[in-house]
Amino acid sequence: MLYLDPPAVPWRGRLWSHLISDVSFAELHAFAELLGAGRRGFDRDHYDLPAERFRVAVWLGATVVPSREIVRLLRAGGLRRPKHVSASAAPVSAQRAQLPGQVGAGPMLPAGVRLG
Repeated sequence: MLYLDPPAVPWRGRLWSHLISDVSFAELHAFAELLGAGRRGFDRDHYDLPAERFRVAVWLGATVVPSREIVRLLRAGGLRRPKHVSASAAPVSAQRAQLPGQVGAGPMLPAGVRLG
């Protein structure tokens, strides 16, 4: 699903929203293209969307959520890419590996890679 928060972030004389997907970056990029948002607006795990495109995004099906929900939804979908992790290093889809004798979650592995 696609989500955005209300335009509230001021930058360069405009207000901005954050547009995310909790499913995949492919879904997010396709929706952003439909909105006419260039890849330049993509920042690690979300698009910065100007207030002028907010109503169109909602009309096209994006769900409005409070700003605090954006990061929670990204984390829940496994798509959060923090600033300290480069986009190339963060897997788009990953699983937590459980090593023999290990207690708790293990290292992140790319999708499709399994131990054992």
